[in-house]
Amino acid sequence: MLSELLTEEKIRFSSDSLTWRQAVTQVAEPLLAAGDITPGYVDAMIDSIAAGGTYIDLGYGIALAHARPESGAVRTAISMLRLTDGPAPLLDQPEHAVDLYFCFAAVDAAAHTQAMSSLARILSDTETRDALRAAASAADVTKLITRFEEDR
Repeated sequence: MLSELLTEEKIRFSSDSLTWRQAVTQVAEPLLAAGDITPGYVDAMIDSIAAGGTYIDLGYGIALAHARPESGAVRTAISMLRLTDGPAPLLDQPEHAVDLYFCFAAVDAAAHTQAMSSLARILSDTETRDALRAAASAADVTKLITRFEEDR
């Protein structure tokens, strides 16, 4: 369940004007601090995006930064960064304007599939996406996700 992975300490908000590199670095910080990923994992995500990896743009202003498990995923984990004062476009391309960044690390295919499926269900719901953007705190986000999972 997503609510077990995306806990309050892994949710951040920023009112700073960030580049996409800064946004990816900041969204990864809670996972790095918890030991869920290594610094090499952050470098691998940035290198992949810089090489043309706008595929992490899920649409609706949402991006899912990730890298291969062998790049430094220690435990399956997810973090979130909400940019409150404007997007940080991937590769500085306006068509990839992202204001809601997620960082995802998975250690195996089963964990990857389960966590991605839970995240996809939540992000495919228009009301939930809007509520995530309207959330004012990490506690609001976790309550929203928990309520979504309980209702399904």
